[in-house]
Amino acid sequence: MSSQSASTEYVPRRMHRKPRRVGRTVLLSVAMALVCVLAVGSTYADRLLTGLNSANHVNKADVLPSYSDQPTKDPGDESMNILLLGADKSQSGEKLSFTDKSGDQRSDSMMWVHIPADRSGVYIMSIMRDLWVDIPGHGEAKLNAAMQYGGVPLLAQTLESKLGAKIDHFVAVDFDGFRGLTNAIGGVKVNNPVDFCAYKSNPPTCYKKGTISVKGNRALRWVRERHAFVDGDYQRVRNQQQFLKAIFKKTLSPEVLSNPNKILNLAEQVLPYVTIDDELGDASYLAGLAGQMTSLRSGDIHSFTLPTAGTGTSSGGASIVLPDEGAIAEVGRGIKEGKMATVYKNLPEDSKK
Repeated sequence: MSSQSASTEYVPRRMHRKPRRVGRTVLLSVAMALVCVLAVGSTYADRLLTGLNSANHVNKADVLPSYSDQPTKDPGDESMNILLLGADKSQSGEKLSFTDKSGDQRSDSMMWVHIPADRSGVYIMSIMRDLWVDIPGHGEAKLNAAMQYGGVPLLAQTLESKLGAKIDHFVAVDFDGFRGLTNAIGGVKVNNPVDFCAYKSNPPTCYKKGTISVKGNRALRWVRERHAFVDGDYQRVRNQQQFLKAIFKKTLSPEVLSNPNKILNLAEQVLPYVTIDDELGDASYLAGLAGQMTSLRSGDIHSFTLPTAGTGTSSGGASIVLPDEGAIAEVGRGIKEGKMATVYKNLPEDSKK
């Protein structure tokens, strides 16, 4: 087992019986639902606008402020990078304020979504919350500590510094939207790797090995479980990526695309639980983006985990995830130079599962 020293250390407090890292599924499914509904025509524009208005909007400058030494982006670069967060409540039980720069804050899922300039696909990168990183102004710590030290602005700065690329937009989701999402599409089929029970649910929820259908609370518990697996978080991330692909496949199927009411129902179920920056949440801006992505299909969605070098311990004895610095640098260059197709192709297969 490797070890890494820490000049500053923070060990995130764990939530009890709270869903973790399901935000990526909800957020991206909502995004694709919006793309689909915008593509079906102006007949449904009023209903879509109503849905968008039900989302929570925040000033982009409050969550993604500029700072010295921020990575630059060529003015002609039309690629898009979105920071996606999934979060429940603070330790004290209050709703999170994403514009708060200090205090009782954390995120239970973190993703970086890259949309190339030619809109040929979507690259969804999961990031381990226990990744050992340098947090500007605070030294080395687990990535999730950035939220506690400085909220979303510091988390964004930490990720931008690590990857050398700029974040353009911010989206977050409350976990309460997950049940509505999975119920709205009638659930999905997934390949469960082993027989297991989620004993932290009350009562325990059990799953058989093989192809199973999940929705609502059963889906929520399946994507959050980690204690049942030998490699814990790594298998959980693989399960969540599999679930995400199943969501995309169903959302972008002919059955759904040919039924605008199903798409709108999906958006209306989830948008009240979504927080989005005011620029990305503008209806005309989304309409323009959707117009560029109408040919997108499930096969164009590529998900992976930011490469790591396994687990280890900090000098204080905390369990951490070690970064694969070389591979992370390659991903950063792929994002910044428009070469993610090549970078993704060369990633280890384990990171794509």
